[in-house]
Amino acid sequence: MNAQNDIETRLAELLKEIKDGDQWQVGYPGNQNFDYSPLIPFLSHCLNNIGDPFHQTHYRGNTHQFEREVILHFAQLTGLDPDDAWGYVTSGGTEGNMYGLYLARELHPEGMLYFSEEAHYSILKIARVLNMPHTTVKRRADGEIDYDDLRDMLTVHRGRPAIILATIGTTMRGAVDDIPAILQIIDDLNIGENYIHADAALSGMILPYVDDPQPFGFDAGIDSISISGHKLIGAPLPCGIVLTRKHLVETLGRAVELVGVNDTTLSGSRNGLTPLMLWYAINRYGAHEWRETVGGMLDTAEYAVNRFNEHGINAWRHRNSPTVVFDRPSQEVFDRWQIAPEGDVAHIITMPPRGLPHHRPIGRGLHQPAFRTAAGTRSPASGNCPSASRAGDGARSRNNDAAHRDHGGKPHRDRCPDCRHSGRGRSEPQQHRDRE
Repeated sequence: MNAQNDIETRLAELLKEIKDGDQWQVGYPGNQNFDYSPLIPFLSHCLNNIGDPFHQTHYRGNTHQFEREVILHFAQLTGLDPDDAWGYVTSGGTEGNMYGLYLARELHPEGMLYFSEEAHYSILKIARVLNMPHTTVKRRADGEIDYDDLRDMLTVHRGRPAIILATIGTTMRGAVDDIPAILQIIDDLNIGENYIHADAALSGMILPYVDDPQPFGFDAGIDSISISGHKLIGAPLPCGIVLTRKHLVETLGRAVELVGVNDTTLSGSRNGLTPLMLWYAINRYGAHEWRETVGGMLDTAEYAVNRFNEHGINAWRHRNSPTVVFDRPSQEVFDRWQIAPEGDVAHIITMPPRGLPHHRPIGRGLHQPAFRTAAGTRSPASGNCPSASRAGDGARSRNNDAAHRDHGGKPHRDRCPDCRHSGRGRSEPQQHRDRE
């Protein structure tokens, strides 16, 4: 076989493997219903969005103009005044979170970073890379940050500026940290210097399109936010945006004569194609289409919860969340389906085009022993919260079932025995949680 045939064979095998895997992928967020074929001609050019998209550069092969429009679009979605909006298209959520915390560290060099043990795994890594003093806060059984423990940790370090990472849709359970509650704690403790960064990787594109969103944006009191682009919007390349207030960034940049641009971004050379993809997607589909997409996701999630529960498998979800948490099944299920596990629970995420037809095969197989937990019984420390599964969504869904909306609100620990235990949901104090 000559080299060319070998190349074509290898690529064909890889493509088949990816396509075969796609049909079993239900545990990780990624909208695969996209078509960027009109952008194919741009693949013949080196698009480099070097430096600050809000400044001119000597390098003209860029898509800065389109990137600025993307940033201003997200500013509108997150309650930020366009005149005070600044940001850029990132390589994904990790870079967005790193930028937000980098900005916080520069503004508050003596600050202490607080984040929940439910926060994305990259946050600890970012804290170490930035050499930020940090402490891990417990999480509640439903996945939200433990506000009592946060208060305790802030009290211990109340002499230092507070830098808080709030998660808007946690990776495993889809929980949304309560921004007003966090701000109230800061106010109660009279901590004048503070900064809140919101990690809204998935839910940052969901909450703008529901009728009753949890507070999450700049109008709720945050200082920066990171949202993924390849998750709900969908893209063949990981990407996202980071957004903050323009006046917070103005003191950080320095002019670089070589490329004629302000050095305000983490990366120098940046992908110029992903801003174009995001621009194309948000202009091709309007608010109505996104609202319909979100409504369909949440309807499918509620359908999945009901199907699991009908077959005796404990399952639940948060309000406005497409993340369905259920008792961890046997390895046989993982061998077939791409499902995300953590301890004694697992989840699926009802992303487009993972609609009802796609998830019904799971429903049809629920009676099989393989879908029972490995231990055969539900663990009392599973972190499951049955009351959450009854929480209504704020989305105007296609399925106007009133039952989906009659119970609104987050899980209540006084109603849910699982939210009162001190197992996985409320871990015991860590001996060395603080890292100076």
